Amino acid sequence: MYTIEDLALTLSQYLPYEQIAKVKRAYYYAEQAHDGQKRKSGEPYVTHPLAVAEILSELRMDCDGLTAALLHDVIEDTGISRDALTEQFGEGVAGLVDGVSKLTHLEFNSQVEKQAHNFQKMAMAMADDIRVILVKLADRLHNMRTLDAMPAHKKRRIARETLDIYAPIANRLGMYNVRVDLESLAFQAYYPMRARMLQKAIHKKYGQQRIKDTQKLEDTIRSELAADYIEASISVREKHIYSIYQKMDKKRRSLGEIMDVMGVRIVTDRHDSCYRILGVIHALFKPIEGRFKDYIAVPKSNGYQSLHTTVLGANGIPMEIQIRTEEMDLVANNGIAAHWAYKVSGTSNMPSNHDRATKWVKSLLEIQQKARNPVEFVDNVKSDLFPDEVYVFTPNGQIIELPSGATPVDFAYGVHTEIGNTCISCRINRRLAPLSTQLESGQTVEIITAKNAQPNVAWLSFAITGKARTNIRHYLKDKQRENAIVIGHRLLTRSLNAFKTNIDELTTEQITQVLSNHQLATMDDLLESIGKGRHVGYLVARELFPNIDEDTLVTPKSFKVNGSEGMLISYAKCCAPIPGDPIVGYVQVDKGIVIHHSNCPNIQDHLSSPERFIRMAWGKEIEEELNISLIVSYINERGAVAKIASSISDTDFQVSNLDIIERGRVSRLRLSITVASRVGLADVMRRIKAVRCVEKVTRETIVGR
Repeated sequence: MYTIEDLALTLSQYLPYEQIAKVKRAYYYAEQAHDGQKRKSGEPYVTHPLAVAEILSELRMDCDGLTAALLHDVIEDTGISRDALTEQFGEGVAGLVDGVSKLTHLEFNSQVEKQAHNFQKMAMAMADDIRVILVKLADRLHNMRTLDAMPAHKKRRIARETLDIYAPIANRLGMYNVRVDLESLAFQAYYPMRARMLQKAIHKKYGQQRIKDTQKLEDTIRSELAADYIEASISVREKHIYSIYQKMDKKRRSLGEIMDVMGVRIVTDRHDSCYRILGVIHALFKPIEGRFKDYIAVPKSNGYQSLHTTVLGANGIPMEIQIRTEEMDLVANNGIAAHWAYKVSGTSNMPSNHDRATKWVKSLLEIQQKARNPVEFVDNVKSDLFPDEVYVFTPNGQIIELPSGATPVDFAYGVHTEIGNTCISCRINRRLAPLSTQLESGQTVEIITAKNAQPNVAWLSFAITGKARTNIRHYLKDKQRENAIVIGHRLLTRSLNAFKTNIDELTTEQITQVLSNHQLATMDDLLESIGKGRHVGYLVARELFPNIDEDTLVTPKSFKVNGSEGMLISYAKCCAPIPGDPIVGYVQVDKGIVIHHSNCPNIQDHLSSPERFIRMAWGKEIEEELNISLIVSYINERGAVAKIASSISDTDFQVSNLDIIERGRVSRLRLSITVASRVGLADVMRRIKAVRCVEKVTRETIVGR
């Protein structure tokens, strides 16, 4: 049985005597506090915090972190206050214990709101002191190792939570060993049958003669390296089972298609030796094309550095070979925890992964501050926990790390928030490309900005990083309020004109009374509410002037559409009006003004609220490009569709979709096209009608009817 003396012996390898004494004192304090308490397994409760401290001692955690690990359940389970811990062990330890205690009852499979709120608490605790999450990860790892004592339903809940949250965080912090242990234990607990079957299949495929082949492989590589006077340690390993399962599941591959089930790790003493070893390996085994990655020149965002290459072994089985220095190996295995190993040894050349992890945690703070609620916060952070990454370059050679699937919009926000907010297009490897293009490692990305540009709501459909999504939503939220106030001002002014007055002539008493009626704080709040359709301008005007006879009201002027009103004036998809069409507006709650064609049948559905209708007119200078649909009837002859498409291919009109909706001797197709006016529409229809096989062209005013 592991004891405090065993822990003290481990700590003596890197901590001074007085710090070990403090850790031992914390153990005896915890032992007394937990006296009489038992774990589900029947063991004394104090064995758990001792095991957590043991895990952290293997990571060379500092004195305060170890002390907090031993005391991490004291506040939660024994009633001892934070003040009492401060008095005994100092504010630093008490703060860590309090931070871990707040994370004790995270339940990630509960309702969404609670799950999001708990994860937000974890992120904020991490931002306060990164050691909080290290203690929590060690706590979770020991709980996973002793999971058998728990009932089946709790096993599955804890295992799912571990796979969804704790293992990805360990990975994001570069803690490979902890992540692998958490994933393997959670996989076996959550999918016990799949784990057994996969392990059996791996043993059947690779198990025969494995020990003999492994030894032979090690000897071959060692002798080749010795011939080149390169010193290195070599270990052959099998990829951990959950990683194999993930690749098979996500990429829909069989076990035989997974290229790195067997792996070789070569650890050397010098940086340049890594590249010399790579040359030896490629001379010895045939490398598989496209499977080489240089994470030494371009480290991962969690600080990981290594050379990766996949080769065909002597028996034809693909092997991934990782080549790194001893320092890189320590960082690769322990991630941010390697920071404390360097700190206690006094080494000045400390790994950069601590700074990288701190930068990531700080980015969580930025996301949290701009997120509207915990659910949005979690949604925006999820992509940052995704393990795969791409590395792209700015035009001046700076490396930007992004999650797999990231786009130029994510890149723009990764460089700077203001660049993201003002980007209009991009060049990838000097060629213009859409902002929705998925980036690949090694590309050079240049963002083109414009002073008056602003984020587009459509970006949310392809931006994936937390920083990009949060900033886009935050900007649009602020911009929507500005737009709503402007539209609300126009709508209320128009309604007040019917009463032969305007907003500037309203008295303080009138405004105060209306704000009080609707429980609003300021005039801007009222205008925003009118602009968003929550209140109706005409009804607010009636409240302001309740005694005026309706027969004396003047008919208000038409509301002019200029094409630059922002996101709270939209065009109905059912009738797709374009400049020149007769139009009417309907004020819809939270959507603002929706513009319909005057003959649109759907406006009949709104006749029960006539006060929400607005007379609309197009502005003289409007230049609004809008989508419309044309229905083309044509003789179904060879090349007919190509002829129709080419009839407008040499114009400025953009075809966004072409869909054949009926086949026969006379077929019909729907052509979605962008036009700016009825004149442009007439030109398009004339060109299509000129095609010999076309019989009829009509504008589709009601989609789906």
